[in-house]
Amino acid sequence: MGKLIVSLSPHAHGNESVEKNMYGVIIALVPAILASIYFFGLGSAVVLLTSVAACVFFEWAITKYLLKEETSLLDGSAIITGLLLGMNLPSNLPLWIIIIGALFAIGVGKMTFGGLGNNPFNPALVGRCFLLVSFPAQMTSWPVAGQMLSYTDATTGATPLAIMKTAIKTGDASLLNQLPDSLSLLFGATGDTFGAGTTGEVCAVALLLGLAYMLWKKVITWHIPVSIIATVFVFSGLMHLANPVYANPFAVILSGGLMLGAIFMATDYVTSPMTHKGMLIYGVCIGLLTIIIRNWGSYPEGMSFAILIMNAFTPLINTYVKPKRFGEKPAKK
Repeated sequence: MGKLIVSLSPHAHGNESVEKNMYGVIIALVPAILASIYFFGLGSAVVLLTSVAACVFFEWAITKYLLKEETSLLDGSAIITGLLLGMNLPSNLPLWIIIIGALFAIGVGKMTFGGLGNNPFNPALVGRCFLLVSFPAQMTSWPVAGQMLSYTDATTGATPLAIMKTAIKTGDASLLNQLPDSLSLLFGATGDTFGAGTTGEVCAVALLLGLAYMLWKKVITWHIPVSIIATVFVFSGLMHLANPVYANPFAVILSGGLMLGAIFMATDYVTSPMTHKGMLIYGVCIGLLTIIIRNWGSYPEGMSFAILIMNAFTPLINTYVKPKRFGEKPAKK
């Protein structure tokens, strides 16, 4: 007869499950996926489908033939990794590069550490950053939005973040006049002059709809996304007031992958802190690192690197803000 092993109190009861939360995130990504296909057309569809298929295949193959374990494809985690990796890539990226990124994301970022729940870093960002340092030319070629039937022959252009970076380097604040207005950035209507960035960052409204859904369904809490966005807004606003060579805070938070990262990447259950206080510390640090990398680093975008850096600090944050054990007496002063 099997033994019933009961953990120490307190005991929490609920109807949450890995599968329910994972598929909740997938549903929340639907508006951003639809916006991506609307703006990038065939290119976005090809990138996203290739990324998802490759991630699912590599997780199945590694689990079955290398780890010799039961496959866990039904939990939805491989699909999310594929979607988030695809949404962090340009819509004209060659298929073979996408497949390499998926292999690195799943094989190195996830399965090397034992699979779901054991990975210290967000797998999709591991794959994205690996591709960024391995294929910088292809990974920084940004198609102009609105080319519905184009893929490999897409017209490319500089992103708003690139304009901001050039203004800081040259000290020429007049370059910021070229930026689209905040309403255009909010809805993704950047025109035919600017590269629209990765497939998933083009429409901030779609990402905010996903955030609203996840908060409504309690898939995530507000602490991480709000602390990241608020930190970036406040510090970029102070810098803009001090020196107009820095873009206004609305343009900063609506440009690049900040919304995508804050809402869907930084909130990963495995790689983010467990307590609300820890989440706030984590979010503020990500926001500060993003500002530092964007303004003084080599890359115009800093969100991915900021999240990965703070992933490494998550265990330390969890230790620092560890809640008291149930029934524990307060320490004597």
